[in-house]
Amino acid sequence: MTPAPLSHRSELMRTLGAFRRTLGAVAALSFLINLLLLAPTLYMLQVFDRVLQSRSELTLLAVSLITLVLFVAMGIAEWLRSRWLVEAGLKFDQQLSSRVFNASFQAELDPARHTTRRPLRDLMDLRQFLTAGGIFAALDAPWAPIYIAVTFFLHPLLGWLALVFVAVQVVVAWWNNARVSDTAEAVGAAANESTHYVHAKLRNAETVQAMGMVDKLEHHWARRHLAWLNLNAHAQARGTRMAAWSKFVRYSQQSLSLAAGALLVIDGQLSPRAMIAANLLLARALAPVDQLVSAWPQFVSARSAFLRLDGLLNAFPAPRPSKPQNAARPDVIFRQVGLAVPGRPQSILQSLNFEVEAGTVVGVLGPTGAGKSSLARVLLGLCTGVSGEVSIGGQRIVRGDHAYGGMQLGYLPQDLALFDGTIAENIARMGRVDATMVIAAARSTGLHEMILRLPKGYDTPMGEAETLLSAGQRQRIGLGNV
Repeated sequence: MTPAPLSHRSELMRTLGAFRRTLGAVAALSFLINLLLLAPTLYMLQVFDRVLQSRSELTLLAVSLITLVLFVAMGIAEWLRSRWLVEAGLKFDQQLSSRVFNASFQAELDPARHTTRRPLRDLMDLRQFLTAGGIFAALDAPWAPIYIAVTFFLHPLLGWLALVFVAVQVVVAWWNNARVSDTAEAVGAAANESTHYVHAKLRNAETVQAMGMVDKLEHHWARRHLAWLNLNAHAQARGTRMAAWSKFVRYSQQSLSLAAGALLVIDGQLSPRAMIAANLLLARALAPVDQLVSAWPQFVSARSAFLRLDGLLNAFPAPRPSKPQNAARPDVIFRQVGLAVPGRPQSILQSLNFEVEAGTVVGVLGPTGAGKSSLARVLLGLCTGVSGEVSIGGQRIVRGDHAYGGMQLGYLPQDLALFDGTIAENIARMGRVDATMVIAAARSTGLHEMILRLPKGYDTPMGEAETLLSAGQRQRIGLGNV
């Protein structure tokens, strides 16, 4: 199959494609490193063939110095390979972190796509895969057949034995991953459920205490916690068994290869030096396979993270640049506006038409569930499933287009959440704090005198202020944004 042109690939693929040269250089270094890993075997053969036969100390010194130089070159190559990958991973994260943050933020506003997954954690998993053992294993694995071929050259029996050992490693790894992966996902889900349950109830600790629900909620949490403990204990026991089996297979391979080599020496089919060389080569042949097996969970995790991030970025593309605004006449116009929400048989808003001229005050009345809050969210561009046209100052408002959002519109939701930082920073909407504007905004909502009575005034952190502020005062802080 012909790969798609780079311009037609997804945003995530294009970002990864920008690091092709770095990955190519890393692959070249991996080739050099694996080539230099043959140095111990060659050194041992030279000691047997030249040094011991000639009994020359000068030859030993020369061979040792050459081998030492090769080891230094291998160390430099290892350092460069790791450094380049770390730098590539850092640039990859820097290029995507803002996009992932904004896309995940937009996803949280979409009730149809709301998810508990953490896109920023997925980005971190991808970066770690690029800079950790997973990518090294993928680059070193092609050398296993080369080492096995050299082992065949020394003696066919040792080559076939290496192939059997590789097959056993793959089978044990597949069995291990098949038995552990499902349990690990279940443990993670149970832990998240228990943690989220506790955090949700702690946020309403005062209400829980006042309503006498502590014991009942503790019972519900204990049930979830016990489920997590049982799953975790089961997963640990299974993981311990798998680790024991893997260790048994690895040590058995080492012993059997040495025994096979010794048997060939006894039968006169192999020299002692060739036996030692074959064992070194067999260890080198199995090392990339063992590394690949160990890194397989990283491959699976990175693939899942890639698919989730790719779907997120495709579903929420980067917003278009904002057009200049008509600030002279910020009239609000609704034309045939409808709003449908998944799961509801009827639309919340249907064929809504109205105009609000600049400078006028309009109140919207209606029973609970009539769509008053939804109307405000449509005006802010926060809703999906919107039909018709909404415009402010002559510019159409579309989802994700925050041209008139942010500092242009004031919105006080029913469930107000203030943010970590000082009172002044919250009034400034976590932007640059202009003392004059912050004080003016606080005066407009009658908060100035109250804030001055706080221990640190406008510099009081919200963590300290929340216990000193009433619900109405917290809403005034939100209403007093500059």
